[in-house]
Amino acid sequence: MTSSERDSPALWGNPAYRVFLVVQTLSALGDSFSYVAIPLLVLHSTGSVVQMGAVTALTGVASILTGLFAGVVADRVDRRRLLMAADAARCLLYLFLPLVWAFATPVWLVYLVVPVAEVFSMLFQVTYVTVVPALVPPEQITRANGHLYASFAVAGALGPALAGLVASAAGPAAAIGIDAATFAISALGLGFVRFGVVAAPPTGSERGRVRGEFMTGARFLWTHPVLRPLTVLLTLLTFLTYGLPDLVVYLVKHELGRPDATVGYVLAVGTVGTFAAASVVARVRSRLGFGVSWIGAFSVAGLAVACLGVSRTVPVVAALVTVQLLCTGIAGICSMSLRQEVTPGHLLGRVTSSFWTVQSALGPLGAAATTAAAAGLGVTTVCLFTGVAVLLVALAGSVTGILRPETGEPRLEEPV
Repeated sequence: MTSSERDSPALWGNPAYRVFLVVQTLSALGDSFSYVAIPLLVLHSTGSVVQMGAVTALTGVASILTGLFAGVVADRVDRRRLLMAADAARCLLYLFLPLVWAFATPVWLVYLVVPVAEVFSMLFQVTYVTVVPALVPPEQITRANGHLYASFAVAGALGPALAGLVASAAGPAAAIGIDAATFAISALGLGFVRFGVVAAPPTGSERGRVRGEFMTGARFLWTHPVLRPLTVLLTLLTFLTYGLPDLVVYLVKHELGRPDATVGYVLAVGTVGTFAAASVVARVRSRLGFGVSWIGAFSVAGLAVACLGVSRTVPVVAALVTVQLLCTGIAGICSMSLRQEVTPGHLLGRVTSSFWTVQSALGPLGAAATTAAAAGLGVTTVCLFTGVAVLLVALAGSVTGILRPETGEPRLEEPV
């Protein structure tokens, strides 16, 4: 029995952690409802795919801009109250839409409400990362993140399907109303969570303009011997893989000539890899260490992507997508856990915000490049190139600080 397995009873015996896991799943379910219900609402009201894209673009811009200051907010205020406020705000914003839609269909209101809701969504996502170390001891952080990652997978699998069913039966406005209810329950549940030691907000010389405080998180990433190369490599990997779901859809639909239902089948089967990652990541990291786990996972993911290009049967495609999600899930959970373990608590919000902003900056450009290349060169060529590139980037980590032995250094907390 490994040490992580011995820790498991204590983890499940932590009532604050159990409640947090439930409310986080509800919040993620609300996000996944929005993912389907909002575009359907716009489409039903306007019949325009252009307006659907405009709302999505505004949401993306709001997310990126919020990432610049979300960490600063998370490090300055009471984090539990911030989580509750973010869920409550999303509840009220999304509840407003079905109430108005009962009498009229002012599409301009969607352009106003949805980007504002995305601001609170990003605030919640950054803040929840900062409170995990206050809920569980350091040796259980990876396992706890695995459970949370699995909850995202559950929400991501069930939310869109449920939203589609509700929208078909009662209209997309009703689905948004259920979305609002999930955020309300999540906010109430957080009222029963009591965190352990939470670092004090920045004071004195640490306070400054938002840009300066954002750069404080970026400087920590840059000066840390493991987080610096990890951030650089993940930025490259995000550029390469951001458009991978679109490539899978294009492969199944156009290269293999299968219907929409088959696309859904492939992506649904792929979530098995996400669940598997959540269940094995603690044991994998315990036995292999962070560096080998991260490099090995992305190396195998690269091979899976390369093999996608030469796959000509749906079961093989589904299996390769499952392997790819398993590997990226292991690497992602390890990466998040490491940041939580080595970052001082009073910096964790800013470091998380900086990390996500930098890592995702090239993602949209990468998606545009890979899909355009697939249209011109074919999925086979693009998948082969992408897979080999992912493998090379992952192996490049072996000559950086990523393979440094884990010292188990304690996180530095300030008294509260």
